[in-house]
Amino acid sequence: MSNVSLEILHDVFGYERFRGDQAAIIDAVLAGQDALVLMPTGGGKSLCYQVPSLIRQGAGLVVSPLIALMQDQVRALHELGIEAAFLNSTLSSEEQFDVIRRLKAGEIQLLYVAPERLVQPRTQALLADVPLALIAIDEAHCVSQWGHDFRQDYLALDALRDVFPGVPRMALTATATPIVRDEIVERLALNDPAIFISPFDRSNIRYLVEPKADARRQLGEFLRGHKDETGIIYCLSRKKVESIAESLKQDGYNALPYHAGLSAEMRADHQHRFLTEESVIIVATIAFGMGIDRPDVRFVAHLDLPKNIEAYYQETGRAGRDGEPAEAWMIYGLQDVIRLRQMVDESDAEEEHKRHSRQKLDALLGWCEVTECRRQPLLAYFGGEYPAPCGNCDNCLSPPVTWDGTEAARKLMSAAYRTGQRFGAAHIVDVLLGKDTDKIRQHGHNELSVYGIGTELTGPAWRSVARQLIVQGYLRSEQSRFGALMLTDQSRPLLKGEVELRLREDRKLKTEKKKRRDTVATLAPGDQPLFDALRECRKEIADRLDLPPYVIFHDATLKQMAEHRPKTDADLLSINGVGEAKLERYGSAFLEVIAAA
Repeated sequence: MSNVSLEILHDVFGYERFRGDQAAIIDAVLAGQDALVLMPTGGGKSLCYQVPSLIRQGAGLVVSPLIALMQDQVRALHELGIEAAFLNSTLSSEEQFDVIRRLKAGEIQLLYVAPERLVQPRTQALLADVPLALIAIDEAHCVSQWGHDFRQDYLALDALRDVFPGVPRMALTATATPIVRDEIVERLALNDPAIFISPFDRSNIRYLVEPKADARRQLGEFLRGHKDETGIIYCLSRKKVESIAESLKQDGYNALPYHAGLSAEMRADHQHRFLTEESVIIVATIAFGMGIDRPDVRFVAHLDLPKNIEAYYQETGRAGRDGEPAEAWMIYGLQDVIRLRQMVDESDAEEEHKRHSRQKLDALLGWCEVTECRRQPLLAYFGGEYPAPCGNCDNCLSPPVTWDGTEAARKLMSAAYRTGQRFGAAHIVDVLLGKDTDKIRQHGHNELSVYGIGTELTGPAWRSVARQLIVQGYLRSEQSRFGALMLTDQSRPLLKGEVELRLREDRKLKTEKKKRRDTVATLAPGDQPLFDALRECRKEIADRLDLPPYVIFHDATLKQMAEHRPKTDADLLSINGVGEAKLERYGSAFLEVIAAA
């Protein structure tokens, strides 16, 4: 490990030691080697290219598709005393010319560029005259056509090898299966890269999944365990985003909607408020969150299923980036399954891509229905391992009850068959329950042998059976026939009683949580008032400078200040997260608060 790297880590970033593979990654890049870096959200990917950019000659070039991330990282780097800039569509012509001037003058240490701009010949010609320390390609999974976030412009980034020969390139991502990893190396034309795969586990995140019954009521119960906390709620449609946000506002929450249909000004305002205000909840489509760097998001909730495990893992990874306890809560139901499969079937994608999307959706559905530890199959999906049950997911905390669903499954499949495989789950369940509806009478289904044979189960229980039969492949929902339930090749052995089927019993999750390991909760009682005073000092500075509070100092840094009560500049520099630039900018203000305690 380079002594220079450690000096920069301490003097600039305020940390004593590197985490995980950070040091090895930095050493590889300093030696001029290409690298593939897989590291979970919050694992410290940025340091892997920021530190060598400050050591190697020239400017570090960071390729990112996320304008919000560029702006946040540049702002945070300025607070550390690092000369950083970005080139994207938010800059005026004059501002772009100034960035280019500073770059040519050697005044910029890190430059962030969007992939669509970097592939332009004019941009490449500009950079050809500028020494580059390295090229970091962030969100590298976007190059994969089979990935969850494919972006066409990433396919042209393989040209960087020839346009900038001898400049080490680093591909970084938080989500990539083994297949996608190979695709990243191939499509970006990395030269014999050093490959670093950090453990994917985010042990501080508790995974909770439950069947969707009454989404708003369920959300309200979940949020009662997260009073005065910051979180993100994901919905599939814009209409639902606005409806949920308005409902939460009426319930007294500081909730803001975010989706692509809002004006650019409103989206920017809501994102700014999310980054700078305390206890704010964003209700959003997946248009929100990419590149969001807020460390103290305490929960991510999904009111609808994502499209695949990669998307789910990335979205839930926005919780608990500070390492403190956080929750990933999701509800899903039969309509989610049908709607997502319909979206795949009706897309303009080629059949091979549709087939791949169906497989990914099926993998997520299967994960939702597992009866064992959730963390083990989640990590296995990305090629990782978890040797024992995690003890921090719903299935570990409250093991689900399973039951012999063979006879119930046969009844439901028989009802689907007897009604002509032309009707959706709601009608099939009405037939099983013997309901007297116009639709049943119209089609004469009250005369069938299956009419009323299912009164031993409730409507929600029958819908659970239907959902699990679809997930396990015994039934399919035919979109071209308005969601009609149809038998599959797997159905016959089950119908004939040749196999036994165990189903999980849907149960309502308890909303009570284990005692949280909050930063504040770990403080000695005598340190609590000082911690509160330090937070107030941070908020005053952040409000004055219009910065997110965590850009000044993280809670963990303030906690150490409250515990160790530094008296001098040298004492303050020994606190994790306090570097030379922040000491100069803010040290005296925090030392005054400590001295007055």
